Amino acid sequence: MIASRRMTRSIAAWTACSHTNALFAHLRGRWSDLFGAKFDVLLYDLNSTYFECDVPEDETDPRRLGYSRDRRGDCVQVIVALVVTPEGLPMAYEMFPGNTADKTTLRDMLQLIQKRYGSAERIWVMDRGIPTEAVLAELRQSDPKVSYLVGTPKGRLTKLEKALAQKPWQEVRPQLRVKLLPQEGELYVLAQSQARTDKERAMRRRRLKTYWQRLHQLREQDLTRDVLLEKLGAARDRAGRVAASLVKVTVPAEGKLTCTLDRQKLRTVRGREGRYLLRTNLSADDPALLWRCYMQLVFVE
Repeated sequence: MIASRRMTRSIAAWTACSHTNALFAHLRGRWSDLFGAKFDVLLYDLNSTYFECDVPEDETDPRRLGYSRDRRGDCVQVIVALVVTPEGLPMAYEMFPGNTADKTTLRDMLQLIQKRYGSAERIWVMDRGIPTEAVLAELRQSDPKVSYLVGTPKGRLTKLEKALAQKPWQEVRPQLRVKLLPQEGELYVLAQSQARTDKERAMRRRRLKTYWQRLHQLREQDLTRDVLLEKLGAARDRAGRVAASLVKVTVPAEGKLTCTLDRQKLRTVRGREGRYLLRTNLSADDPALLWRCYMQLVFVE
């Protein structure tokens, strides 16, 4: 507990340091001189640090319970927002209370970068869940133009599937192809990577096989209905959302459970493996550039 308090005080002191802006301005100049770093593409992401201590009574203490990336929902944490260059050189950071929602942080970071480095045409690369529709609309209308490239939940892919099906694939590099769909002032980029397909397919097969075997083990055990439901819940958690959704499980009031593979859903899942959807307000002149920008975010993470 003492160590966690010291760490929190040091973080807070660094955040409040009056020399932060001057320090980052100096570092920006040095990185430009030493590495030829450019600052027209910025990668934005959030991380968290948890503390094994009680919830602080001081309301100004940022250590709070919240969504835990470390799967330690029992621990208080702080959220650290970081803006870096594609080379991984930090441009700005901010610390938020541990119960801060990701989507509420972007506007503050946009203002911080503009205040520290002035207005300029920049490209912000982010994961899904960070920008809200309101902030993206503001970026599209900003002057000077601020561009963005952001990951998109697969739920939106369902809505756009029919329109995307009519678009041709474009190969941007070996084993990587994309489809481009302009829509309402934005460009949607559907990418499919063979390497990612192989990885996701192997993971899904392994989890589905383990889940199927566990269901048949439970089917042969003499368990009360309540105990069976409890063990089924644990098995579903271990299998993961995708694998568990592929099997229809029925637990009758009497008799043994039944499990059936949902082959139609399996075909749908197979068709989407290795695919991810991006959205941007950039032009479609170079699809490979859009993909490389997003891969830089993955690499830096």
